[in-house]
Amino acid sequence: MLRRLRHHIAVFFAVLGPGFITAVVDNDAGGIFTYSQAGAKYGYLPLWTLAPITLLLIVTQEMCARMGAVSGKGLSDLIREEYGLRTTFFVLAALVLANVTNVMANFAGIASSLELFHVSRYISVPLAAAAVWLLIVKGTYASVEKVFLFACSLYACYVVSGVLVKPDWSEAAVNTVKPVLVFEPGYLQMLIGMVGTSVAPWMQFYLQAAIVEKGVTAKEYAESRIEVIVGCVVMSVIAFFIIVACAGAIWSVKPQDIANATDAAKGLQPLGQWAYLLFCAGLLNASFFAASILPLSTAYTVCEGMGFESGVNRNFREAPIFYWLFTGLIAVGAGVILIPGFPLVRMILLSQVANGMLLPLVLVFMTLIVNKQRVMKDWTNSALYNAVAWTAVVIMSGLTLALVALSIRDMR
Repeated sequence: MLRRLRHHIAVFFAVLGPGFITAVVDNDAGGIFTYSQAGAKYGYLPLWTLAPITLLLIVTQEMCARMGAVSGKGLSDLIREEYGLRTTFFVLAALVLANVTNVMANFAGIASSLELFHVSRYISVPLAAAAVWLLIVKGTYASVEKVFLFACSLYACYVVSGVLVKPDWSEAAVNTVKPVLVFEPGYLQMLIGMVGTSVAPWMQFYLQAAIVEKGVTAKEYAESRIEVIVGCVVMSVIAFFIIVACAGAIWSVKPQDIANATDAAKGLQPLGQWAYLLFCAGLLNASFFAASILPLSTAYTVCEGMGFESGVNRNFREAPIFYWLFTGLIAVGAGVILIPGFPLVRMILLSQVANGMLLPLVLVFMTLIVNKQRVMKDWTNSALYNAVAWTAVVIMSGLTLALVALSIRDMR
């Protein structure tokens, strides 16, 4: 039995990477802003949403990881095979548009976090863009994954920052298990935003592509599934501490709206320089991390869907479309942020709207494909799992469409 346990542990660490990275990087600049706003304005009340959010995230991520391990193909590849090139083209066009806004939002996060230390965006953004490009173009899948896993560890900044604030832990514990609905537009919009920012379309495409490139098969899937679930739980733990930090530092003094994630960092400053610095460091890390993942995810997805060579293990000559698309996304995402007077916060809001418009469509394709026995063999969803999956589709579709409507209203 001990030998079997050692084997499972060894396989777990061998497959560690795709699921963990995808879930954790979901806490990007937009996610941090959303959770910070929830804590600053409503205190500990929103904490109860993290349990159902985690369940929804696990359902969607597990289906994608399973499809990648069993079929050996990415999600866009499967959509093309099952529904044709024309459908794939329109899905990919929408995804590229949504991801461009997300890339911009994360370069905006880099600019905002370093401007707190009086570093001009005209210095920070070009340097960050160059670092992202070199990391992917000059690295291999194994080396890039190690960097991403290290970046995941830096999210501990939010845990430490939350502890340093010394929030009301008893109130946080009660609100974690006690659902509270306040029927006012602001609170409902905040709840929708928390769900919408936690399950983004790009995540599903990136996770499945990464599973395939890492070489995870059905044989190792049991351990890979655990890795996916652990990643989703860690994402929610990080979100918990962001909300708690802002509740303890800002809401407990005076409930208020915040303009962006850097306002949340400033709110921690009176409680100690370390809490402030760690929150800033977390925002910079999250933004840089996501600015690396999102262009990579888009390049994977488009190349798979259109039948071009792709993968970090290939060089520029072997996969030119993959690397040129990756380069173009970085150039556009970083370049737009350098436009004088560019509205950084509005860009983050727009990225959430774009995600919300695409997510329901992606969820429907995922759930349909994972139930095709021709694709999944004996790994299709069970009746119980289908019930959970379709419920997730319905809930996410309704919530994200509502998020789009509310966000468009606020942008007017």
